[in-house]
Amino acid sequence: MSEPEAGRRAALGDEPGMELGVGIGWRAELDLSIERMPGVDFLEVVAENIKPAHLPESLRLLRARGLPVIPHGVSLGIGGAEPPSPARLAHLAACAEALDSPLVSEHLAFVRGGGLEAGHLLPVPRTRESLRAITENVRQAQDALPVPLALENVAAIFGWPDDELTEAQFLAELVERTGVGLLIDVANLYTNQFNLGLSAVDALDALPLEHLAYVHVAGGYEHHGIWHDTHTTSAPQAVLDLLSELCARATPPGVLLEWDDDYPSDAALESELSRIRAAMSLAREAG
Repeated sequence: MSEPEAGRRAALGDEPGMELGVGIGWRAELDLSIERMPGVDFLEVVAENIKPAHLPESLRLLRARGLPVIPHGVSLGIGGAEPPSPARLAHLAACAEALDSPLVSEHLAFVRGGGLEAGHLLPVPRTRESLRAITENVRQAQDALPVPLALENVAAIFGWPDDELTEAQFLAELVERTGVGLLIDVANLYTNQFNLGLSAVDALDALPLEHLAYVHVAGGYEHHGIWHDTHTTSAPQAVLDLLSELCARATPPGVLLEWDDDYPSDAALESELSRIRAAMSLAREAG
């Protein structure tokens, strides 16, 4: 596939009117809760946790109800110096096809090098050299996937000393070169502001939000002066305030709640979705 063709296929703007709504990350521990919960418009599932040929019954049921399901990868390592694994890309593609997904999302993260696994979603070095390598990795991923790709900003507890670009500048240039979509995690922006002093509002001002695919919201906690993005608590008001700030700048196609452990009651999850809708409405009312 030629570069212009890849860019056209990758650009989420090629699918006008795609509206996801308010969703939640599907987890096996939440399957019954999600099935009976009103007001869930779409789902995201960790791609590494499913087998495309043997989808969980709950996901099949929810797909039959018409809910879009987005495969969300955590191990592709598109931010490394090595090309993305063909096997991992094939798995993401198979997930998208099995779920009839509108797009696939992954993290702009460094996860492995020289055969060693980092065990975390680490920030990429934001240098021109790194940008060239990651641009090529993104293009390879786009060529291998049957649907558009969106990349997520990650939470960090450190920055690389030789960074030449801010995260927003790096993402903006990557979008310009590849047409890749953006999955903006406002909880991660808050984490980077808390831990590294990086202004989340400044990042929103610099990001090309016209390429926004959808948004993540999640909770965490502070411990010894470090914010930990654990996805195990209610989202702090500061994260929802950032969602309102984002919605004042752009209309996100979808906003999704992540919750990964210490699972709460159905009522608590419904309350979180209501808080998300309220934060989105606040921006619309202010506008």
